[in-house]
Amino acid sequence: MGADLSLRPNADRHIATPAVTNATNAVGPFPVAVDDVGTWGRWSRTDVVRRFLLRLLAIGVLTAIWWFVTWRKVWDPTLVPSPQAVWHALVLTSTGDGYAGVTLAHHLLVSLRRILIGSGLAVLIGVPVGLLIGGIAPIRIIFEPFVTFLRTLPPLAYFSLLILWFGIDEAPKVWLLFIAAVAPIAATTAAAVHGVTPALLEVGRTLGASRLRLVRDVTLPAALPEILTGIRVAVAVAYTSLVAAETVNGTPGIGGMIRDAQRYLRSDVVVLGILVLGGSGLLLDAVLRLLERRLAPWRGLV
Repeated sequence: MGADLSLRPNADRHIATPAVTNATNAVGPFPVAVDDVGTWGRWSRTDVVRRFLLRLLAIGVLTAIWWFVTWRKVWDPTLVPSPQAVWHALVLTSTGDGYAGVTLAHHLLVSLRRILIGSGLAVLIGVPVGLLIGGIAPIRIIFEPFVTFLRTLPPLAYFSLLILWFGIDEAPKVWLLFIAAVAPIAATTAAAVHGVTPALLEVGRTLGASRLRLVRDVTLPAALPEILTGIRVAVAVAYTSLVAAETVNGTPGIGGMIRDAQRYLRSDVVVLGILVLGGSGLLLDAVLRLLERRLAPWRGLV
């Protein structure tokens, strides 16, 4: 939020802008340094290869340690399966009847659908609520404690109540994921709006902008990077609540598969489900990061 926005009554007046090394492009309402966007949004091919190889090496080392521990039978194979056993479970669950009559891909798609519905509803509700809390003091005084209270509750604290209200089908699962995500989104949005630099708002008022235009043209663009970060964090929070949401009648679903496999001591399927959850979570986070860079390329310049 460090950009110095100045009025320009004539062409000779100097305007202070964030220090950049090359030319700047106007992206949205703010100047964006070409070099900054390139550094933040893209890496050179060498950097990409180096990062990929480093991560691949880390995965290889961890897999080797895992294989060695299971080969030496430090723990009972029933409790700690070998990489070969998990790979075999991957092949079995991905083909034929899968697990519990459903393939692994279908389990994952059902879980992702629940995440997308719950998180999508949380964005539709949480962002407007956060805008109101952050922008209007009386609303902030009244509703901020409720958002904080909801944000600190663990999902299992209200899941039983949701089952009593909505039964054991899809509704309580989606509601749980919605509640897990909406409070962080509302809280982050409120903090981002409340933290907009007053000088930007004063410039807008001086130029005769209405309250609505101030929100649309100043507050939202300035707060958007933090709002998008809050959405990313909230989706991660919902993702961590997925297994809890699918503990009751959660099959098909990765969480339900993990829960069912745990009952029958199928640790290979449990570990497989954990790896699938973590891997899909990484991919989803990467997509959200990409959207964040595309929608708010002026991050750090305002």
